[in-house]
Amino acid sequence: MREQLQRLLQERVEFYTSDDLERSERKLHLKKELMRNRAAEIVRVNAAGKVHSKRKEDSDTVLTYHVHLQYLLKQEDSFYIEEEMEEREARFRNGYIVDERELIPSFETEEAPPKCDPGAERLAYKYDRMKAVQYAERWWNEFNPAYHKFTDDCTNYISQCLHAGGIPMWGAPNKSKGWWIRGKSWSYTWTTAHSLYHLLRAGNAIRTKQVGSAKELNLGDILCIDFEGDGRFDHNLIVTAKDQDGVPLVNAHTMNSRHRYWTYEDSTRYTPNIVYKFFVILDGR
Repeated sequence: MREQLQRLLQERVEFYTSDDLERSERKLHLKKELMRNRAAEIVRVNAAGKVHSKRKEDSDTVLTYHVHLQYLLKQEDSFYIEEEMEEREARFRNGYIVDERELIPSFETEEAPPKCDPGAERLAYKYDRMKAVQYAERWWNEFNPAYHKFTDDCTNYISQCLHAGGIPMWGAPNKSKGWWIRGKSWSYTWTTAHSLYHLLRAGNAIRTKQVGSAKELNLGDILCIDFEGDGRFDHNLIVTAKDQDGVPLVNAHTMNSRHRYWTYEDSTRYTPNIVYKFFVILDGR
């Protein structure tokens, strides 16, 4: 079974750098289309898989495994590396693979209340962008054991990055107020993408400036994404690098990724109705 998975993974890797191979997986085509739109090229892909669970379902054997993908990208005269993690599932019957697919994680497992107090008070802090980025780089594919681990971890991760940059917590123990985490208790704004979006938009306790384009963001700034364009924001990203054109590359959790192009056009969650909001993080005063 492992040999079949290795062959399948190698075929996926070869697809990225070849014009001759055909694959039905939508995500692979989205990735290549995004590269064409950016006038960029995937030079090489490294992939490493690790099985982490095995179960029986009737006569089938189902393996769940993680894949760490590293893309060496070329854009004009510059090279950089993008990384992402996938969780995948393969089904075997009579020793042969009959189905294999990526497991797409769900977003926003915790419902926020209708109203969440964004906090009107001013906090005194100096935002250290490089410390926030260093934290984002250190933990992009791991969970800091000092914090509770969430299945949908995107906003928890972004909050940790902002806190590492010097922004203090406040509001505990009221879940609907402030921005904080203590053991197994936390505010909605710390863990829920839509609530953090409202906190950043308010720009009070965490001082922000909302700008109109991704190019106006610097390292350590935040993007919020509403995939369906339905008014509820699903995902948050932190800028950790820029490409040849000065456009942000971002880190994120839930679908763990590093130096990913900010538009997420290569995501299976992408829709034509997607909405982005861009926040420059300012010093408190």
